[in-house]
Amino acid sequence: MNIKMLTVGAMALAMMTGSALAAGNTSALDDPAKMSPFFTDAGMKTLKSEKDFMTAWKAMKPDEQKAVLKDCGDTTLNKSHADFCAMAKKMGG
Repeated sequence: MNIKMLTVGAMALAMMTGSALAAGNTSALDDPAKMSPFFTDAGMKTLKSEKDFMTAWKAMKPDEQKAVLKDCGDTTLNKSHADFCAMAKKMGG
């Protein structure tokens, strides 16, 4: 019985540690507070017009813009945010 409890405890600890480490690798593209100004809907699926996107882009701090463009350079992140990244690259270089 003790070995089973130790094994279950070790597995639970390993799962919690893994999820905690994964949570630390977030991107600017997954931050709803930063990204919501660029979308028309709460689900962040429909981009605003180019004019409204430009307004939201200019409202960002330069370091935030750099972080977004850096994340858009990552092929994995770019796949899930392709439309946004295309527009961001158009705005920011």
